[in-house]
Amino acid sequence: MNDLQKRYEALLQPSPELVADISRIEGDILLLGAGGKMGPALAKLARKAADESGVEKRIIAVSRFSEPGLAEELNEAGVETIRADLLDDSQLQSLPMVKNVLYLAGTKFGTTGNESHTWAMNSYLPGRVAEKFKDANIVVFSTGNVYPLTPIAMGGATEDLAPEPLGEYAQSCLGRERIFEYHSQKHGTPLLIYRLNYANDVTYGVLLELAKSVIAQKPIDLRMGMVNVIWQGDANEIAIRSLLHCSRPAKVLNVTGPEQLSVRWIAEQFGELAGTPPIFAHEEQPTALLSNAAECVALFGYPRTNPKQMVGLIYDWLVQGGKTINKATHFQERSGKF
Repeated sequence: MNDLQKRYEALLQPSPELVADISRIEGDILLLGAGGKMGPALAKLARKAADESGVEKRIIAVSRFSEPGLAEELNEAGVETIRADLLDDSQLQSLPMVKNVLYLAGTKFGTTGNESHTWAMNSYLPGRVAEKFKDANIVVFSTGNVYPLTPIAMGGATEDLAPEPLGEYAQSCLGRERIFEYHSQKHGTPLLIYRLNYANDVTYGVLLELAKSVIAQKPIDLRMGMVNVIWQGDANEIAIRSLLHCSRPAKVLNVTGPEQLSVRWIAEQFGELAGTPPIFAHEEQPTALLSNAAECVALFGYPRTNPKQMVGLIYDWLVQGGKTINKATHFQERSGKF
């Protein structure tokens, strides 16, 4: 393992706070939709934290596992895996009953032109899952896209701002939230709605996209001039620890870094590292998709990994040829079309 990999691995280890909290979470943890960008690392983190805490706890990852070798990789890390298509109700109903569910299933990329599948995944499936696991604590992954664009001077949308989703993807995500809320009210299910934007890793995210654009001398659209970012490892820690904050009625939580970061500033940071000034297009608009993370910081503290650390690690990873995931975040999107 080289120095860069050691730096990356160090940021994937569970914090003492997570180890303490996971010992307080009663019962096993089931991750639904665990084969996406965040799921594998989330499952491994939960397994490591449980092992370090010394508690007996099953960590079970459920996915179609279409990526070759992923299920085997998780098994080697001590995570149990179940191959299942959650839209197949017989497969959903066959899943083991647990006390804690992390719900990551959903569709974003390719929504345009495939709207019916997006609604099935994001709004229909939640009802079936909520019925199946009505006696569990459920953390439901959602998105800050349910908020409207807000004036930059406002400091980001707080959890009490009424959603105004733009486009079918964001509308279907609000549908996901509302369906889970309905079942929480009906059955008394403890629930936390986890509105995330934007998680970053060395393999994907807003920061990686901007780094690639700077290095390739590709113009960077500044119309979405400000963003929130959070390190994936920190977002995963918050997801697990949020199982202790599920409530009736449902708790809504914005999960992101507390800073509002200028896209121009981020690009200039990568430009300094690359010795290549960024190329910009258009001008910053007075509104942006921003979330206020004050409640998250009050509950869990400031994220362990700050923006400067992320920028440096992601740049080094990219220039040294590290593996990346070729999936755009579409963070510049202002019309809600994904």
